[in-house]
Amino acid sequence: MLLIGLGDDGCNRFYCPTCPYEFKINGVLMYDRKKLARKEVDDVLGGEGAWENVDQTAAQCPIDSCGNNKAYFFQLQIRSADEPMTTFYKCVKCSHQWREN
Repeated sequence: MLLIGLGDDGCNRFYCPTCPYEFKINGVLMYDRKKLARKEVDDVLGGEGAWENVDQTAAQCPIDSCGNNKAYFFQLQIRSADEPMTTFYKCVKCSHQWREN
């Protein structure tokens, strides 16, 4: 497999990445740039609407200065079926988010 690249002397060249083969291309300027479109990624945790219509529970906020004991929560199965569900929390007072298990 030959690749095209710029040599040490500033000329384009064909070269092999696994062996020392190199063939200089003289007198021809070559370049090609492609802007690849980024694929849109789905938010697996629900995105902006993840915290709409969720329940509250008694949970101590891990932020010491907050001291609140109420949090919104929802559960997702993010690991294999024989593992417990992961619980996601959001403090009612300071909006800090954390998860357990």
